[in-house]
Amino acid sequence: MNTRFPFADWFRNSSPYINAHRGRTFVILIEGDALSSSRRTQLIQDLALLHTLGVKLVVVFGVRPQVAEALQAAGIEADRHQGRWVVTREILGHLEQQVATLRLRLEASLSQGLPNTPLHGVELSAVSGNLVMAKPLGVRHGVDFLHGGEVRRVRSEAIQGLLSQQAIVVLPPLGYSSTGEVFDLDAAEVAEHAAVALAADKLILLGEGEGLFGEDGELLRQLNPEEAALMAPPRDDDSELSRHLAAACGAARRGVGRTHLLSWRDRDALLGELFTRDGIGTMITRQGYEQLRKARLEDVGGLLALLGPLEQRGILVARSRERLEHEIDDYVVLERDGMVIGCAALHLSRDAAMGELACVAVHDDYRRGQRGEQLLAEIELRARRAGVERLYALTTHTVHWFIEHGFVSAGLQDLPPMRREAYNSARNSKVLLKSL
Repeated sequence: MNTRFPFADWFRNSSPYINAHRGRTFVILIEGDALSSSRRTQLIQDLALLHTLGVKLVVVFGVRPQVAEALQAAGIEADRHQGRWVVTREILGHLEQQVATLRLRLEASLSQGLPNTPLHGVELSAVSGNLVMAKPLGVRHGVDFLHGGEVRRVRSEAIQGLLSQQAIVVLPPLGYSSTGEVFDLDAAEVAEHAAVALAADKLILLGEGEGLFGEDGELLRQLNPEEAALMAPPRDDDSELSRHLAAACGAARRGVGRTHLLSWRDRDALLGELFTRDGIGTMITRQGYEQLRKARLEDVGGLLALLGPLEQRGILVARSRERLEHEIDDYVVLERDGMVIGCAALHLSRDAAMGELACVAVHDDYRRGQRGEQLLAEIELRARRAGVERLYALTTHTVHWFIEHGFVSAGLQDLPPMRREAYNSARNSKVLLKSL
């Protein structure tokens, strides 16, 4: 049957994606070319729409064409090595000026309520700051890059705090050192590190190209990082695609659920990729190879195999098959090629404001790669959605790990009454709390 309003069917088909993206964190890289073009207004509108649909946005922007134009106007020719500028003090001055100008324009565009657009009246708060710490590139192959740098650390807690206040976080391609210096950074590297540090659900890289293409010229819709890496340009290639592909593969390997290569020239690329089944560009993901998901009854055997050695060493309390089956809805698992290699559980108490983080475990062969952090981030997300204000954990062996991830020492009196009564004094577990 023909419909009078074709958009209605599209809207119905997109509703599962709208629900799935709500509350999720997306890191989006917009290259400087896009912000210099007539597409800037459309991109800002799309970002505003994502924000109104409940997506937590971190926007990283590039500034290369603007800086290149400024240097040309000043008669300055910058030396380039390995795809990066040798950033003298003079070049850094032009870079800082262009970053500041573009950042202010971007923040102003995100803050003006978007008059005369479909999103008129939407109030957006755009916030930036010293959120990326950097270190110098130093001397590479005999070349001193001076004020050229690389990401040392992303201040994820500060960014999370801003996102929790409904702000859009804007990250320029600059970083700051502990000694107060400013360094030029690669925008794709900033986006990759931000996505990993935030355990983002998506990293979206908007560049010139539409994605990756096969030998037959067809757009490749989905690849894992290993497949995508085989299509990488030569190492000495400093093209935008090379930088974006390296960032996408790196983020996917380090726990970011999905990374996307899209063209900013396609006005429908961003929304089409996010709200249609087939998407628009190329998605790079480990899911299917290694994925974090809700546990199912058929996972109980894998959970027993994972937890058994830890229970024998006294790290975890023994759990029977019957108990795991009864509590299976509380668990999330990390699966790799059909094998359960990690798990964690969120047990909710009658005191809805508190929840127990329990049974955090990663297989010995897969301890590297921040998988514990992935599990913790997923449990915290589920807890917030359930209205939990504080997480507590009991541990005998991993106190420092919990403290490093925001927990503080507490006492039995801080536990919910029923959990306090069930406390096993023979194990003498430490009690830790984290406010969400």
